[in-house]
Amino acid sequence: MRALRRLHVLDWLAAGVLACGLLFLATGLLPTAPAGDAMVRIAPLLAFLGTVIVLAELTSRAEVFDVVASGVARAGGGSYARLFVLCVVFASATTITLNLDTTAVLLTPVMLALASRVGIAAVPLAMTTVWLANTASLLLPVSNLTNLLAADRVALSPLGLAGKMWAAQLASVAVTMGCLWLFYWRRRERGADDYVPPSLHRPADRVLFRVCAVACAGFLLAILVDAVPLWTASAAAMVLVVAAFAVRRRSVLRLSLVPWRLLVLVPGLFLVVETVNVNGLHELLSSAVGPDGGLLGMFRAAGVGGGLSNVLNNLPVYLAGESAVPEDNHRQLLALLIGTNVGPVVTPWASLATLLWFERCHAQGVRVSLKRFMGTGAVLAAGALLASVAALAATA
Repeated sequence: MRALRRLHVLDWLAAGVLACGLLFLATGLLPTAPAGDAMVRIAPLLAFLGTVIVLAELTSRAEVFDVVASGVARAGGGSYARLFVLCVVFASATTITLNLDTTAVLLTPVMLALASRVGIAAVPLAMTTVWLANTASLLLPVSNLTNLLAADRVALSPLGLAGKMWAAQLASVAVTMGCLWLFYWRRRERGADDYVPPSLHRPADRVLFRVCAVACAGFLLAILVDAVPLWTASAAAMVLVVAAFAVRRRSVLRLSLVPWRLLVLVPGLFLVVETVNVNGLHELLSSAVGPDGGLLGMFRAAGVGGGLSNVLNNLPVYLAGESAVPEDNHRQLLALLIGTNVGPVVTPWASLATLLWFERCHAQGVRVSLKRFMGTGAVLAAGALLASVAALAATA
């Protein structure tokens, strides 16, 4: 009973979703064939998700992110505007290369600590992480679970997906930068335009720092050259880092490092979505998305994906929407991907990364007005969707 009382509300949510999925399967609402196909499809995704989060968590414990954040602040040279640009680049790079959940879970406390260290308001830095965790997740398969599914559907390698989505990604980040500055960064609590750069951060264990930095660099190189499956690359990097911690700081290695909540929630979402899909959602989405693979069809797919993601959640919406897009409409599918990646910035439950971000902000004592969050997020979602789909149509 004591263990149950320690469970977070998100743990109960994940368990509830999985229980619903299993109940649908047991009662026959979900046929066994589509359920089995879904589980086979997500097995490598779960392997990747579990290993990359452990890799990122231990990399954070080795103070790699702290060193980078300190370097970002020092590179800003005391200029508030320059720090803004560097924080955008930092958050975008983390999302693109290490997954949006890494940005939400691990980068958020680092950025909040950075705000305190240099004496600026915390909310602008917090919003930078949550918005770019979503809007900077278009470029590589590693950036978002939905990207892995889309890349598999259209048979694109990591560089192939980047070749299709680079312009959309630039457009999305550009709009995000504009909204961040307009709504949060220029309305800082302190009137000064400058800040005092922090001192150089020195990790407590330089051996662990170097091992983790090398492991992350090797992981990024492996996914860029597409030499091995993503989950194999992340698992190999994780094993190297775990081995280093086993020698240097064994006490850090606990089962709580494994993202059990995500590993329970994702299969549950797949089962629930498959149930809804075989019981009428497919026909509704097919009608809403339409068969047009041209510009209008791309905007419709992105709009439906973004809108429904803020009502439900982006992962199940992408899964359901994917089956509604005609097999040969690759650009329309990528537009749906834009909608489900860039659009979920309005409601707190629209993406798992946003839910995790709210949890971390609450733990750090940072409060963001929900009304302001949703209002500014709606402006960002509309602007980023329009700009990204137009960029995709012009270049893909």
